Amino acid sequence: MTLTQGQPLSMLGMTTRSKTIEVSGLHASLPTGDRTLRHFTVHHDGVTIPVSRGGQGRPLVLCPGLNSTQADLHELTELLRRDHDVVTFDLRGHGLASAADRYSFDAFLSDLVAVLAELGRLGLPSEPVLVGYSLGADLAVHYASERPDTVAELVLIDGANPLPEPFITEADLAEFRAMAEDLATRQGVQRVKGSTRQVSLTAQDIFDLNLEIDVVRSALLDRYRKIEHPISMIMSTAIAGDSTEGRVPRHNQLWRAGVERLVHERPHISTSWVDTGHRLVFTHAPDVAQIIRSALHPAGRPTS
Repeated sequence: MTLTQGQPLSMLGMTTRSKTIEVSGLHASLPTGDRTLRHFTVHHDGVTIPVSRGGQGRPLVLCPGLNSTQADLHELTELLRRDHDVVTFDLRGHGLASAADRYSFDAFLSDLVAVLAELGRLGLPSEPVLVGYSLGADLAVHYASERPDTVAELVLIDGANPLPEPFITEADLAEFRAMAEDLATRQGVQRVKGSTRQVSLTAQDIFDLNLEIDVVRSALLDRYRKIEHPISMIMSTAIAGDSTEGRVPRHNQLWRAGVERLVHERPHISTSWVDTGHRLVFTHAPDVAQIIRSALHPAGRPTS
């Protein structure tokens, strides 16, 4: 699930279970204590992708999800920058990235490929940790399965779930279309303001992408089989909300079943469950940052 609005949230805390590219130069430099926030842009496929880099320590690339921007992820980013050299960017049609004439999973994947190719050209001190949220997690898995030598580790936040059956069925189409229309309407207000949180996608774009992502996840196990790097997953317990009525229980149960299916086949994958909804990166940023910190420092990895 990639739509992120209108989901009831639980504040009960968390439970944990282990088991051709053209680049513009730096255009701004902002002091952040003993660190410097640097900005540059990547041009490819007719779109301009804004990239920000700051912090110190091991390189980490944070990939946003559908309908989220690097500005939305500001709190999590700042927490991660305390001990990582963090790179963030906007996908096409999101935030300060330019709009595009097409929006598809492969198009978004090409944005991630372009950003990481430029980072490779710049010469990072080591292969980066790739952290993806929602759709960004699916992009991370596809990228790592195709270019395993260019990343060190994966952290997947509430996405990249190899669901055993479709999340969106005929019974869900009307609700998802209505959610997409509502989200597109509210995002239109941000576009008028010229906000760093603006999204250019139409309701039809959002709806079609959710259907496409559902299909992508049906074949995701094959991608995981190609990845030998450490993988940590941070998942919400209530991706569809905490109601006990309607389609909500099915969606929440299916979300957990997908992760259990994956861990059964790939038991080296570490999973942590946060007792909230899909907006966990916004509502529980400190918790998510702490889980990431523990996952990337094995001596502090939580176990049960």
